[in-house]
Amino acid sequence: MSGGDGATEGDGLAALRALALEMPGAEEGVRFGHVVWRAAPGGTGFVWVRPFSKADVQRDGPAPEGTIVAFRVADDDTKRALLAGESALFTIQHFDGFPAVLGVLEALDAALLGELVIEAWLATAPATARRAWLDAHPELGGDIAHP
Repeated sequence: MSGGDGATEGDGLAALRALALEMPGAEEGVRFGHVVWRAAPGGTGFVWVRPFSKADVQRDGPAPEGTIVAFRVADDDTKRALLAGESALFTIQHFDGFPAVLGVLEALDAALLGELVIEAWLATAPATARRAWLDAHPELGGDIAHP
């Protein structure tokens, strides 16, 4: 089954959707014709399908094969650390100075995908929801950056 976002359920979009919607208060919507998940109604997207635009191709070259997904991060330091430590992640000029990383969904293993979704949700969730979630998950021991 294909969504209007250029990805099919078999491509991993179903797993991404399930992970995103497991986060408290998360909602799914559409922005610029592509699926986006927000941490709260009307809030900032924390994960979204983000294909290359014509301008991206002109600046950065051809898009990688597969479904490109953007993940919000807490800050530039987190972004730099993820980009340095995970070969499956990248950025483009359009995202310079913006706290997010890109990845090809089909190239992300389940563990990394889960970590990225949690990191992204923590970066955009309301403070009370973020604190409650972190309090309920002490096993993370502060391993995830958050504002």
